[in-house]
Amino acid sequence: MSSVIQVTLPHTSYNIVIDPNSLGTIGRYLDSLQLGQKVMVISNPEIFNYYGKTVINSLKKTGFEVFSHLIPPGETYKTLDSISQVYDVALKYRLERSSTLLALGGGVIGDMTGFAAATWLRGINFVQVPTSLLAMVDASIGGKTGVNHPQGKNLIGAFYQPRLVFIDPMVLKTLPVREFRAGMAEVIKYGVIWNQDLFNQLEAQKNLDSLDNINLEILQEIIKKSCQAKVDVVNQDEKEAGLRAILNYGHTIGHAIESLTGYSQINHGEAVAIGMVAAGKIAVKSGMWTKEMSQRQDDLIKKAALPESIDKSLKSQKIIETLQLDKKVKAGKVRFILPTNIGKVDIKEEIPSEVINTVLEEMKRT
Repeated sequence: MSSVIQVTLPHTSYNIVIDPNSLGTIGRYLDSLQLGQKVMVISNPEIFNYYGKTVINSLKKTGFEVFSHLIPPGETYKTLDSISQVYDVALKYRLERSSTLLALGGGVIGDMTGFAAATWLRGINFVQVPTSLLAMVDASIGGKTGVNHPQGKNLIGAFYQPRLVFIDPMVLKTLPVREFRAGMAEVIKYGVIWNQDLFNQLEAQKNLDSLDNINLEILQEIIKKSCQAKVDVVNQDEKEAGLRAILNYGHTIGHAIESLTGYSQINHGEAVAIGMVAAGKIAVKSGMWTKEMSQRQDDLIKKAALPESIDKSLKSQKIIETLQLDKKVKAGKVRFILPTNIGKVDIKEEIPSEVINTVLEEMKRT
């Protein structure tokens, strides 16, 4: 049973299609968008090996001229060098303003493909076909694109909306279990910041740690509710002027930990999980949230087999210093997204360093 969620923004609107076992019909969906003839598929070798042929055959069958370019997997390749290689291939195949870049992969591929599409010929068509849970519920929606700088995550980027987000949940069967859990961190995030029903639905599940423990109907419902939560926020605040900042719940400390560990020791979802535990504890210490609610959140994180503690080798002071480099710093103040209830959060800029330090030290002892 397919679902369609509409993203409606002042200058652009597009659909998020969630349709199990439908990857072979992607050409038909692109055809309905009246795009130019050339489509370049950007993927990584492993994902392309699984799904590249299905996507390319569908596009060719619909009459598109199709090319492909592969980027090695991982945050370490999310660089301007990788983007430069995409430009080289785009030039080789003479991609035009009416041409399309199609991202087939997880959040890293989606972010880079979107940034390349935003900047090639000052903007060409862009389609997201996410293959990880994290990309399905978060990275593929909302138009944030970009690459990392050695000193910070996603410091180079642009807001650039796709023409279509096409989600086939069945591709998750080839997703490594660790990556599935990483995506579940973002799902839990939506339950905490926006959708109490989703939070309750996650609490009702016996396990959230692998695809095998969730049936397709529940999985599709979880994906749909998560996508809708992000769309609700993005429709109100496309470029993070205010409300959209709540989507960064767990990301403030999470990004600092990712950066300090060189984007290689823990993945994005694991970092967000640690960041959510930290934000929950900061909220409790700030009198904004109850210990009981904080524990309910942490129980979900545990149920998804995600990390809840900080590696003892990471110095708390170094984490606090790294927070100052974050994109979300405003007038020198680090913005924290802190929960006040299940399904509701607040944006705070006056969290004392001593409170942050205390929480970080506590999390090293667990």
